[in-house]
Amino acid sequence: MHHASIRTADIHRAIAFYEILGFTVNERFTTGYTLACWMEGLGGRIELIQIPEPKPAPDAFGDEHYVGFYHLSFDLTDLTQDLPSWLNQLSALYADAALHNPQQIKPLKILLEPVQQMIGDKVYEVAFIADPDGLPLEFIRVLSRVE
Repeated sequence: MHHASIRTADIHRAIAFYEILGFTVNERFTTGYTLACWMEGLGGRIELIQIPEPKPAPDAFGDEHYVGFYHLSFDLTDLTQDLPSWLNQLSALYADAALHNPQQIKPLKILLEPVQQMIGDKVYEVAFIADPDGLPLEFIRVLSRVE
């Protein structure tokens, strides 16, 4: 996959959020009449597109009847040994950034604290957070394989 595209109400706020998460802007451009960029990090690439006159996004995480794209997922198996500690550190980074720049950054919204989940023959550790526009982001780690 080349990238996942995210429409955002405020590209500058979204860039600031994703930079704290570990992404870096590698290309800025316009698409039609609006600002856009590509960012890379956590093993993937996203495209942010600012939407003029944005409408609130549907609640993909909270509405169990929602149909459509659900979330982006990032595999942190090789990046951290402990998802709860990683999430606590991330929350502290966002809280600190929110103190210094409250117009751009808000405290991290955790949608699901880390839990263990069996998927196929593997046990995963899974957590969800929300980006500035409410898009659910999943973070996943392989804990073990059941044989």
